[in-house]
Amino acid sequence: MTEHTKVDFGAESVDGETASTPGPTVLEKSTPRSERMASNKIECNACPVLCQISEGRTGACDRYANADGRLIRVDPVVLLSRSDSAEATVEFGASSEAQDHAAEQALFVTGVGASSTYPDYKPAPFIVASKLDDVDMITVVTEGIFSYCSFKVKIDTDRFLGPEQSNVRCHGEIVGHVTTAEYGSQMLSLGGVHHLTGGSKKEGRVTCDMMLALGNKQAVELTIDGGASLVIRAGAAPVVDGVEEQRMRVGCGSATIGIFAKQWFGHTDEVVVVDDHITGVLTEHQAGRCLGMTRSGIRIRGRKSTPGRYFQVANPGIGWGGTDIQDPLAIIEGFDPAVAKPGMRLLMVSTTGEHAQWYELDQDLVPRIAAMPDAVRRTVERIGENCEPSLATVLFLGGAGGSLRAGATENPVLLTRAIKQKLVNVTCGGAPAYVWPGGGITVMVDVTRMPDRSFGTVPTPAIVAPIEFTMTYDAYRDLGGHLDAVRSLESVLASGPEHTEGAPLARRTVARNPDNPWPPAVPPMLG
Repeated sequence: MTEHTKVDFGAESVDGETASTPGPTVLEKSTPRSERMASNKIECNACPVLCQISEGRTGACDRYANADGRLIRVDPVVLLSRSDSAEATVEFGASSEAQDHAAEQALFVTGVGASSTYPDYKPAPFIVASKLDDVDMITVVTEGIFSYCSFKVKIDTDRFLGPEQSNVRCHGEIVGHVTTAEYGSQMLSLGGVHHLTGGSKKEGRVTCDMMLALGNKQAVELTIDGGASLVIRAGAAPVVDGVEEQRMRVGCGSATIGIFAKQWFGHTDEVVVVDDHITGVLTEHQAGRCLGMTRSGIRIRGRKSTPGRYFQVANPGIGWGGTDIQDPLAIIEGFDPAVAKPGMRLLMVSTTGEHAQWYELDQDLVPRIAAMPDAVRRTVERIGENCEPSLATVLFLGGAGGSLRAGATENPVLLTRAIKQKLVNVTCGGAPAYVWPGGGITVMVDVTRMPDRSFGTVPTPAIVAPIEFTMTYDAYRDLGGHLDAVRSLESVLASGPEHTEGAPLARRTVARNPDNPWPPAVPPMLG
């Protein structure tokens, strides 16, 4: 199909097929037909909206269309190729066992474009049999309709983004909040069921569109109440108040003192590492004391925690070390004249090395800017060298509920238990997923390890995301799997998903992510 845009309940034409793939997957029509539905329309039952789609148009989700009276899936199913080249595909149809085995080892069917199991009781679109080291394997492949899902965004920066619990907005609508900061990073929680369904219709639509863009590795503009404006994209440097971030801090002020104390020893009389969380003072710090350094007599604003470690020296901001200060001397109250001496050398530096200034005390014990010695400058450069590049990391977090589990087995709790017993491995688009402990199947995955355009939406609103469950044949049998729906990969490619009218599978083959294991889904007991 040609590229298409999102519409409301079938307002877009369908005018062609993708040249490099087989025709669109033809799906089973919804039955029974509504008596109020026009004869030239098809009711799509792939989600609860039940769009009535006119001929030549797509449904509201932009994923299904009416082509000459047939309900088709517009987007092809994504297959992962073991080869580094997506063009290296395997020809199917040969009768030799060796070629069949090669085919099974060369491709992996993902849930991207696979369709869902709605209205839940149907088996998953693909339940694929394969062999791994002479062990019979089963992979259950589907797309999930996720209402209970969110994105956790890790933003590598010391800049102040906003107070914890502050609202995060997109196009003026609240779509999430600032959550607990982590070491060198600010954290956002975006999306979730309450924003998707618990607010106004506009809030739900904006939230859904924002989540779709984030999952598909597109840039999203956000604002934080009482804080910064952001542009974030998975795997790219965040932009804070119009400035692209460069470095993640090497550590807090205290840690920076500990790391570089020996390199500063002999070259300076005092070092202050300015940090919003813990500002470090070298000669008071245990690192300086162990090196035998003499106290400088410096007096630092803020609340002293332990020797050489100070809290709350300034307010959070986008200045030195994530504080709101532009002049580092603002955090110094003075020097004790009984200890400090004229000519004393002072380095003030931030936790990323982006800010640094060298001072020497005059006769009145006032710090005066002076030329920084080369040996000291090299230590500042070393701080920057040890700072990792600033990135925005986007993690999809979703709860696999009834439809996903029913697509695998008629007794869903057995699938849940098998996953917790490590008999089943879970992937999302072939990317390894972390399954949270406790009840249910709550998965978390790095979207940069998933194929492009892995996510979709339905206008309920909810997010559509791929998921695959892989296990041995015996494990699948024991959890009450739909054994009558199991098919070989060759059969899948020849006839498409379950509940279709037998057309060849419309597919897009992409090279695997080299950071992901192959096969993409191997139960830990076998891996």
